[in-house]
Amino acid sequence: MSTSGRAPSGPRQAAGQVVATDPASIRALAHPLRLRILAILDDEGEVTATRCAEVTGESVASCSFHLRMLAKYGYVEPAERRGKERPWRSVGRGRQTRFDPDVPESLHAAGAVAGLVLDQEADRVRAWLAAAPAEDPQWLLASTMSGASFYATREELDALAREVEALTDRFAGRWDDPSLRPAGARPARLFAVVNADPPQDPR
Repeated sequence: MSTSGRAPSGPRQAAGQVVATDPASIRALAHPLRLRILAILDDEGEVTATRCAEVTGESVASCSFHLRMLAKYGYVEPAERRGKERPWRSVGRGRQTRFDPDVPESLHAAGAVAGLVLDQEADRVRAWLAAAPAEDPQWLLASTMSGASFYATREELDALAREVEALTDRFAGRWDDPSLRPAGARPARLFAVVNADPPQDPR
């Protein structure tokens, strides 16, 4: 199981992503406000606790606390100060939590984070559907919700998961560098889950 978004042992960086496998680092993400703060950072690049409070509706003190906790575990770091403001930025480009088969506790921690991510993505999709009547029909036709059922080996499923992870590589750099965005480009989102069904009881 992996979900894609520094404890004393610390998350490591791979291909620009922060990858957490130890339970303490993973559990640091298992809080809905921390995940929202990281999403804001991903969208805006640098934010202050005040800005996080404006977007989330939480208090500045609460946002400041959670930013410090994310920094403690290596997910964010201080950015260059702007006068009296203390902005923060993400470490790396994206995050993954991966359970370690040799550390059973990491599976529970990764599952908790995955559940929160699923809840937030479901809320985002519902908001998109609610706003659909005001959307340009051509943008709606260019969007999709899809699912499929199939039989696959573990190796085939692993290959498919890696292919899905790479689907947006063609757009790399556009989020950070506006000059790379074609005319008419808008922010877009992809959320996908590739999983095998639980084994069936033969009885």
